[in-house]
Amino acid sequence: MDLPHASRQDPPWLELQAIEAWAGGQRIVEDLSLRLWIGESTAILGPNGAGKSTLVKLISRCLHPVVQPQSHLRLFGEEHINLWSLRERLGVLDTELQQRIPNAMPCHELMLSAFFGAIGLRRGLHPTAEQIQQSADVLEQFNLSDLDNCRFGSLSDGQKRRVLIARAMVHQPQVLVLDEPTNALDLRARHGLLAQLRQLCRMGTTVIVITHQIDSIIPEITRVVGMRQGGVVVDGAPVEVLNDRVLSDLFQTPLKVLEAGGYRQVLPA
Repeated sequence: MDLPHASRQDPPWLELQAIEAWAGGQRIVEDLSLRLWIGESTAILGPNGAGKSTLVKLISRCLHPVVQPQSHLRLFGEEHINLWSLRERLGVLDTELQQRIPNAMPCHELMLSAFFGAIGLRRGLHPTAEQIQQSADVLEQFNLSDLDNCRFGSLSDGQKRRVLIARAMVHQPQVLVLDEPTNALDLRARHGLLAQLRQLCRMGTTVIVITHQIDSIIPEITRVVGMRQGGVVVDGAPVEVLNDRVLSDLFQTPLKVLEAGGYRQVLPA
């Protein structure tokens, strides 16, 4: 499938206007404004503490902004959001999900429970034949069928992350948001996961990668948003953002950018 092209004539799938949010008695973001469009795979880049994970929580509705007259948060054009209908358009993989999954849970049960917004098939959750087939098709699509009956705790970190991405795709959402997807992975696992993300982009999914790692930004990313101290400080095409001057300023340290094969690495300048 050809990559979809974003049209700024269409409403954004995410619209944040002058957002303020607090957690644990501390203000995490203030006056955060951002618009993201379908067909525009984007990297949200910045140092630790920039507000990136807070952005994920705002998108997934785990965190709610302060209600103010001049601010709003809209997902797919709606301020009043039905979480069940949202799952069919938006998949989110945050950094905490993996830690909540029991080691003994079989992968097929983990996959099927996604249809119910749960972790595991507790009493009363009965997947349909169509859902069972859909789950198997997604695992096959990402070459993970051999893990179907494996227990989650027996998988490598790379396999766990890839299964969780497949789980987020069971509804075939338009947008997939990933918080630090390659964190703590070795080189082989990292490369396998990045290949999976590239495949998703080619199939037409709008991928949002939220990261502090420049080498996690795949060539299919067409926009990079830089965050620092809870706000957007730079926003543009990869060539405009992923260079020595802009990244050195974003991370507040001298950096040298190297590029090969559509990927970029950074070295101390």
